[in-house]
Amino acid sequence: MIIEYQGLTQIVGPLVTLEGVPEASYDEMVELRLTDGTSRVGRVVKVEGDKLVIQVFEGTRGLSLENTQTHFTGKPIELPLSKEILGRSFDGLGRPNDGLGEVYAECRRDINGAPMNPVSRVYPQNYINTGISSIDALTTLIRGQKLPIFSGSGMKHNELAVQLVTQSNISSSGGGKEDFAIVFAAMGVKNDVAQYFIDSFEQANVMGRVVMFLNRANDPIIERVITPRCALTAAEYLAFEKGMHILVIMTDLTSYAEALREFSSSKGEIPGRKGFPGYLYSDLASLYERAGILKGRNGSVTQIPILTMPNDDITHPIPDLTGYITEGQIVLGRELDSTGIYPPVSVLPSLSRLMKDGIGEGFTRADHSAVSNQLFASYAKVQDAKALASVIGEDELSPADRKLMEFGRAFEQRFLNQGYTENRGIEQTLDLGWELLSMLPREELDRVDDETLDAHYKPQAEETE
Repeated sequence: MIIEYQGLTQIVGPLVTLEGVPEASYDEMVELRLTDGTSRVGRVVKVEGDKLVIQVFEGTRGLSLENTQTHFTGKPIELPLSKEILGRSFDGLGRPNDGLGEVYAECRRDINGAPMNPVSRVYPQNYINTGISSIDALTTLIRGQKLPIFSGSGMKHNELAVQLVTQSNISSSGGGKEDFAIVFAAMGVKNDVAQYFIDSFEQANVMGRVVMFLNRANDPIIERVITPRCALTAAEYLAFEKGMHILVIMTDLTSYAEALREFSSSKGEIPGRKGFPGYLYSDLASLYERAGILKGRNGSVTQIPILTMPNDDITHPIPDLTGYITEGQIVLGRELDSTGIYPPVSVLPSLSRLMKDGIGEGFTRADHSAVSNQLFASYAKVQDAKALASVIGEDELSPADRKLMEFGRAFEQRFLNQGYTENRGIEQTLDLGWELLSMLPREELDRVDDETLDAHYKPQAEETE
């Protein structure tokens, strides 16, 4: 069978068209050899009979319609894998960029992954401790969950991503620190941001448990659709072959979706909402649904995709479709960010749908659910009091509403707000929650039973006098 062809039919942007190829396969890797002796990598992205469209990762500049030689490999994109990928840094296509040489591979895996049989999935339980109170107490991250962070342009999601990498760990009941690792994928980041990630991980001395994939802003945009798949392939290998608990952090999924839109437009596909391809939902699902736990395997894959909402619009197609697929969301608020609160987690629109099954006795602490429910309820009342104060002034509020306002300020400054390197244990976080709830009259705590209140409620001194 002929596997090498001379010449191209058409060149359009990052795509080339080739005719007269009867047996090529979708997603097959190709090598394009130029007249100057260099070569570039591409993959088949469209097959119509014997006509192919090939996506060239390094761009089509310098390609010749007459003299370019196209060599078909007969394989999809495969990532070389072994446990030595821990502590290594790769580019967006999974090639080492840390100067330490190639990976000695135990195996090679198709980056598109193998679909998980729904019958083989195990319901996610037990939690991952992030050391961040607003996440651990109110939107707890459960092993095997996919919990996105919705941010906005210019907000501190990069700092939050670094803190998640440096502080996250699993409880000793479900494995030791040696069983936990992080796969970090950055897409379309500027060089200074990429260096910030590298320096932060090295300074925190956590690089040994991190696998990093970096697609920079000046890299070919088409690489961005490959980067998260390389990261997830590495995560699946470490989790299901090596029995590790893997946390995958991907930033920024908006850059990924915009690359997908540009790629779709180059192929001449009919656009959907805001110009994104009609298959954006299924494409995002092909990434998010690679999180989970499998029967008979010791490891797990947990995902935290980070995406920036254009114009802070949570109804934009990217966060909107993400919300349909994932199990909750953590929303960063512009108002909190402008007041200097870090991390600026907007509590009320944030939730973790799997939280109830991974907290409580045996996982975190028996009173965790009660603290979480009461903090949510009380903070919601604070918003009502704020709205009333904006009309009549805080001095005209009732004593109960003024107490709520005082609680709200303390909650934002002491519970939500914490340092970039402040790592709070779950016990410390829950105790702080009770300390703040004790600022309110006992009769206002209507989401907690009397037995739990007797054990944890400590009224302020002036109320007991």
